[in-house]
Amino acid sequence: MCYSAQIKADYPHFVREWGAVVSMKRFVELFWEKRKDGQWSRIPKAMREAFRKPEGEGGFELAKLVAEADREQAEKYQAELNAQTARLEKAEAVLVGAKPTKKATDDQRIATNKIKAAQRNLDDLQRAELVDRDSRIYPGNYAPVMIEQEGRRIVVPMRYQCRLPGWDEATERKYPGTYNARRDKLEESWAKLFGHRHGIMIVTRFYENVSRHKMEGRELVAGEKEENVVLEFDPQPPQEMLVVCLWNISKGADAGADLFSFAAITDEPPPEVAAAGHDRCIIPIKPEHVDAWLNPDPGNLAALYSIFDDRARPYYEHRLAA
Repeated sequence: MCYSAQIKADYPHFVREWGAVVSMKRFVELFWEKRKDGQWSRIPKAMREAFRKPEGEGGFELAKLVAEADREQAEKYQAELNAQTARLEKAEAVLVGAKPTKKATDDQRIATNKIKAAQRNLDDLQRAELVDRDSRIYPGNYAPVMIEQEGRRIVVPMRYQCRLPGWDEATERKYPGTYNARRDKLEESWAKLFGHRHGIMIVTRFYENVSRHKMEGRELVAGEKEENVVLEFDPQPPQEMLVVCLWNISKGADAGADLFSFAAITDEPPPEVAAAGHDRCIIPIKPEHVDAWLNPDPGNLAALYSIFDDRARPYYEHRLAA
């Protein structure tokens, strides 16, 4: 399963290369929602920074939203820093005294870790230059997805974890793996979306959890515990991959607002991914199939499978993720 990916959040690129229109209304709604419900960090920094230079009325509103929400988030990180620094100082005062306690030892450890995390988050928030991790998404994060409605391509921010038709939040919690849709389940679990609601996410690399012994091509030795590692897969030559997705809209499901959510479709892996110890892979399609994918005929699913079979086939180099 593709548990993490590095996305393309260059909106002018969608417009220039794919003739898409950016749904400013939906971006404004999402940014307001995530600012209000305290989930601002669910929106990757690269997605937010793309609106720093406003264009048009919607652009100015988004730029203002980003600046205000970033400032509020910085205040929260600073408050956490102050609180944990005070906690650390109190714990250390006890530890140098005559009667050190286990609670003080625990508080020292916990406060030290939380100070590091808060400072790292604050530094990332205030950093001007973008780095690779700023455009990396995980399940529950948001990403720009290109869809087609009423004859035009639209870029919509969607949550990377699909809430299937008929589901509510409680049902979704029972099935946390719906950020990926298996090819062999498209006509079963995903039948209400496959052939109906198709999208494309532009990805430059992806990441997978893999068992170390599988990555090394061996069996576990006696007494050895299974160890997880994260691998980074880079297409060669470097390229933007048009990853096929399914999406849904759940009316009023996100704090009263509409929830747009999606899943990336996965298939059997190419040999180099399988050799690295992973059993699934995202499906990047060729540019000439974009129209057919975004305008599916539910009565001709065979044509959609043929798009998968004629996919783009870069070679995926892998390395341990930093």
